[in-house]
Amino acid sequence: MSDTATQDALSTDTAVVRALRKIRIPQTQRNRELALLIFVFVINASAIALVQLGAIGAIEWTFLLASCVLPVLVLALHVLLRLRARDADPFVVPIATLLTGLGLAEIYRLDIHWERQGWDAYSTRQLAWAAIALACAILVALVLRNYRVLFRYTYIAGFVGIGLLLLPFIPFLSTDANANVWISVGIFSFQPGELAKIALAIFFAGYLVRTRESLASVGTRFMGLTWPRARELGPLLVVWLISLGIIVLQRDLGTGVLIFGMFVAMLYVATGKTSWVLMGLVLVAAGAAVAVQVLPYVRGRFENWIHAFDPAVIEAPGGSYQLVQGIFGMAHGGLLGTGLGQGRPYLTPVAESDYIFPSLGEELGLIGAFAILCLYIVFTSRGIRIGLTGQDDFGKLLATGLSFTIGLQVFIMVGGVTRVIPLTGLTTPFLAAGGSSLVANWIIVAILLRISDSVRSRPRVVIG
Repeated sequence: MSDTATQDALSTDTAVVRALRKIRIPQTQRNRELALLIFVFVINASAIALVQLGAIGAIEWTFLLASCVLPVLVLALHVLLRLRARDADPFVVPIATLLTGLGLAEIYRLDIHWERQGWDAYSTRQLAWAAIALACAILVALVLRNYRVLFRYTYIAGFVGIGLLLLPFIPFLSTDANANVWISVGIFSFQPGELAKIALAIFFAGYLVRTRESLASVGTRFMGLTWPRARELGPLLVVWLISLGIIVLQRDLGTGVLIFGMFVAMLYVATGKTSWVLMGLVLVAAGAAVAVQVLPYVRGRFENWIHAFDPAVIEAPGGSYQLVQGIFGMAHGGLLGTGLGQGRPYLTPVAESDYIFPSLGEELGLIGAFAILCLYIVFTSRGIRIGLTGQDDFGKLLATGLSFTIGLQVFIMVGGVTRVIPLTGLTTPFLAAGGSSLVANWIIVAILLRISDSVRSRPRVVIG
């Protein structure tokens, strides 16, 4: 056989091997995802059945069958990933599905009690929002074939994010709520800040890609750290002022802290400079000190945190009664919990939303609460891993920023209801009742899937 024929045969064999490898590896990822999803479906269905057995002593098939819309839509997303994003991370969707299902089961458990009192049911509404959220995730995964196109719309995303934050100030859209963060369109109420965090994450990622060199390479060396010049401090101070504006004007401490924390984290990933994190912490401390002195509602949250078990604070209007009830509920659950449907989480006000984690902690116990936290840890770590293994800076920053946002939001909410930090007005991702949060978080899932597929399928450059 001639050398040319030999080379042709070798190249043909190599092409066949590459094709087989390309077929085999993506299917392995999707098969792993499918196996996890089947396990998750069993857990979610069992959770609803156990709630019914524990609360009413019988299986009620109407809601159990209605909840099948969740696995149907998740499987539709799975099929789409098999066809369009076969290299996507196999753990993100199962974790998000499990958290959504557990939250739905606990909200349904609370509804069983409140429906006896003639109150409206939240679980049906939550199930409808879960279907909408999954439909949005499917749409994003279908349309956003290449996440890098988002880089072109960096500044548009920034204007959209700011615009979403300003929507509650429009008179005919705003609602009468404790915090000016909701808008009402017809029969629907929505929190635009949840979508604003995605738009601002895109803006931060695009902006930092364009300016990272100047932010990382210049500055003054002091105390072992490189401190940036005054002109480089501008972006940090601007985001800090925006966060303070959200806290002051919207009375929304949680969203302000979340946006500023996301920007500082992305800034650290972009530059690798610890000095940015230290300055961010200093600005957070300074902002908190000013807010406590100037804003009564922020001062009230700190009073409820520090003096939570003071009888005068518990009995005061807007006091720490809710916080104390949640802590007692988790203490009542103990190590193993009371069992789904057998606790009394309804004794805590707003148990389906702000205090969904103590509700689950009471009925699942300390072990169940730690298992939920582990799910969040794995979800956040997978997202950060997706970002750090990428080759382009925009995808790295975007994936890291979105994943850190989920982790920070969990820390803020779980820390608040367990009295580690003052409580703020956020929702626990995927678990808590609330359509806007659920839609935004499932869109984040879709974006992470697209980034992970691109990272895994893009060939790496080997040097040497």
